[in-house]
Amino acid sequence: MQEKSRLALAALLAGAVGIAFAPIFVRFSEVGPSATAFYRLFLALPVLWLWRARERARPEPPRTPASAKEYRQLAVAGLFFAGDLALWHWSIRYTSVANATLFANLAPIFVTIGARILFAENIGGGFVAALALALTGAVMIVGHSLQLAAPHVAGDLLGIATATFYAGYMLSVKHLRRSFSTATIMSWSGLAACLVLFVVALWSNERLVPETVKGWRVLIALASISQVGGQSLIAYAFAHLPASFSSLSLLLQPAVAALLAWILLGVPLGLLQAFGAGVILCGIAIASLQQR
Repeated sequence: MQEKSRLALAALLAGAVGIAFAPIFVRFSEVGPSATAFYRLFLALPVLWLWRARERARPEPPRTPASAKEYRQLAVAGLFFAGDLALWHWSIRYTSVANATLFANLAPIFVTIGARILFAENIGGGFVAALALALTGAVMIVGHSLQLAAPHVAGDLLGIATATFYAGYMLSVKHLRRSFSTATIMSWSGLAACLVLFVVALWSNERLVPETVKGWRVLIALASISQVGGQSLIAYAFAHLPASFSSLSLLLQPAVAALLAWILLGVPLGLLQAFGAGVILCGIAIASLQQR
C-alpha cells in the first residue's frame, strides 16, 4: 500500500471513530432525533464553509462547481445523507436499536455492488470473504439484542433503506472526489442535507430547541466530532481508496460505538461483543491485504 493510501486509511479509520460518537451524542441530546440530525449539519456548516473559503483564497484554489449538473450531483449526495440519517432515526421507532443498527450496517454490501458496476472496481474472492467476516462481527456486536419478529418488519425495512441511502451517499462522494475537494463536497452536500432535515424535524413535531447550555454543547460536539471531523476525514479518504474497501472499513464504527457506550454510558460489553469487534478488525485487516 502506497504512502498516500496509508494516510487515507488512517484518515478513514479516524473518521469511523468520529462517527462512532454520534449515537452517544444522540442519546444525550435534549431535542428530537430528526432535530438532532438537523443541528449536526446546521452547526457544522459555518466551519465547513469557512474551510472552503480558505481553500478558495489560495493562489491555486481547488476546482469549484461550474454547471447546474455539478450542483445537482452535490445536492444528491446531501439528499442521500439526509435520507440516511432520517430513515435510521425512524427505523429506531419501529424496531429495536440493535436491529436498526445491524441493518444500517449492511451498507458495504450495496456499496460493493455499486462500486463494481459504477467504477469497475475489482472485487475478488478474498475481499468478499473479508466483507462476510466483518459483517459477521457486526452481527456479534448486536446479536444478543437482535429481535427478528413480525412487529419489527417495518422498522427492519427502514433499516435496510438506511443502508441503501448511506451506500448512495458513499458512492456519490467517491464520484465527486474525482472532481472536487473535501471541503467543497462537505459544504454543498451539507447545505442540501440541512434543508431536508429541517423539514423532516418540523414534520416530526419534535422538540426543536435544547433547554440547557449542556444540550447545546452536546449538539456542537456532535457537529464538530462526527460531522466536521468524522465525515470530512471519510470524504478525504474516498479520493484515495476503493469505495468497496472504504465502506467495509467503516464497519469499525459499530465496534467503537459499543466500546464508547460501555465507557460513557455503562452499557454492558459482553464477551460476544468484544469477540465481534475483533472479528471486524480481522475482516478489515484481510481486506487491507487485498489492496496491496
